[in-house]
Amino acid sequence: MSATTSAVRAPSAPVRPWLTAIIVWALLLTVPIWLPMLGGYTALAGRVLVLGLAAMSFNLLLGFTGVMSFGHAAYFGLGAYGAGLTLKYLAASTPLAMLAGVLLGGLAGTLFGLLIVRRRGVYFAMVTVAFGQIAFYVAYSWDSLTGGYDGLRGFSRAPLNLGFATIDITNNSVAFYYFLLVVFAIATGLQGLLLASPFGRTLLAIRENERRARFLGTPIERHIWLSFSISCCFTALAGSLYALLNNFADPMGLHYSLSGEIVIMTVMGGMRAFWGPLIGAALFVVLQDYISSMTVNWMSFVGLIFVLVVLFFPRGLLGMLQGRGAK
Repeated sequence: MSATTSAVRAPSAPVRPWLTAIIVWALLLTVPIWLPMLGGYTALAGRVLVLGLAAMSFNLLLGFTGVMSFGHAAYFGLGAYGAGLTLKYLAASTPLAMLAGVLLGGLAGTLFGLLIVRRRGVYFAMVTVAFGQIAFYVAYSWDSLTGGYDGLRGFSRAPLNLGFATIDITNNSVAFYYFLLVVFAIATGLQGLLLASPFGRTLLAIRENERRARFLGTPIERHIWLSFSISCCFTALAGSLYALLNNFADPMGLHYSLSGEIVIMTVMGGMRAFWGPLIGAALFVVLQDYISSMTVNWMSFVGLIFVLVVLFFPRGLLGMLQGRGAK
């Protein structure tokens, strides 16, 4: 009996997060080797990293704070426009462009968060949609600055000057992929440290029971506002990388449809799992690339897959795998 009990009480749960991280990083680091063998291309992997970062940033708010936003594309698009406008009008500096994108999207999210932090549920979500559409129509209508419907063109990412060496990320797709991977690693590392901190634990407490957390003296509105602001900053960083990836920024980067896609990625991969949104982004991007080459109605198939995942794997793909591992 004691042997059976000890066997039951020795789960592999503490190892699983590390094992998941090792598998994810092993795949990401070797993408230029194995992806061409499967018929893929490096730019597709770059798109997975960018949208994966956007989904993981959104998940700080949804999965770990329990607050839904349907307007996160606004900060993604503002980050893209901030980077593009900097490269086109200010200086040919990739780090400066990224900084400008993060500041533009992060500042907008910080200020807007102050206005809506006391709203909850559907009211919070709908107000975020409204703000996102305001940003979309400003970008759509301001032809002289943003290029309007045609988007912002005429800029390109600049080589990285490290002082002792210069890295060409303009024409070398593999070098640019690893540049994206380094930025992605820094951003996700900061997110992991944040969630492991007392602040991150407080966000989890708010997600699980906001009323009880308030009774314990937690300043709920302040924590939700900080979570929203931090999430917007990381999402804006993903948007700036998206502009560098495509050398282009357009109003659809601010549209609510992109917000919906980010939600789909997060839920499909598993919004309670740290790496879940990245898995969902990889699945979404690959399906989009493959199915759109055969039909213009690709979103119908992706939507069907999303419905199946929600019905049969409500914890998402990664959540389902971790649940089986625990059993």
